[in-house]
Amino acid sequence: MTDEAARRGAEGEQEDGDDAVLEANAAFYRAFADRDLEAMDRIWAREAPVACTHPAWTVLTGREDVLKSWEGILTNPDAPSIEVRDAVAHRLGETAIVLCREIVEGAPIESTNVFVLEGGEWRIAHHHASAIARFLVSRSTETDPFRDRRN
Repeated sequence: MTDEAARRGAEGEQEDGDDAVLEANAAFYRAFADRDLEAMDRIWAREAPVACTHPAWTVLTGREDVLKSWEGILTNPDAPSIEVRDAVAHRLGETAIVLCREIVEGAPIESTNVFVLEGGEWRIAHHHASAIARFLVSRSTETDPFRDRRN
């Protein structure tokens, strides 16, 4: 096999892996949108340590505490609806980072999700969501707060 063929093969594997990571990210947000606690449980890592920082919360560590927080959110009838946009995956071997924008009650929230490969499946090990300060401060003057500004 030539170096060029090996490079193309590696790029193809990376693209396929990115698709699988993005599908795992979509499964996470489907579980959230559908208020599906069982699906949320399935998507979180079992072997890797997990952590979660919800907007305006302190960091939660450990699978039990993280899933307990999701149970509270998903069973709350007043929990907001969520939409996800602009997801981009970055693979680092058996770890992947997904950057995306959540739209919660009309406001954009930046999110970083870290996935790990466990038993051939991508599972989330860390979720961090944070309000966009610039959006909160300049909401009345910003012409398009939803525009993707990532490089």
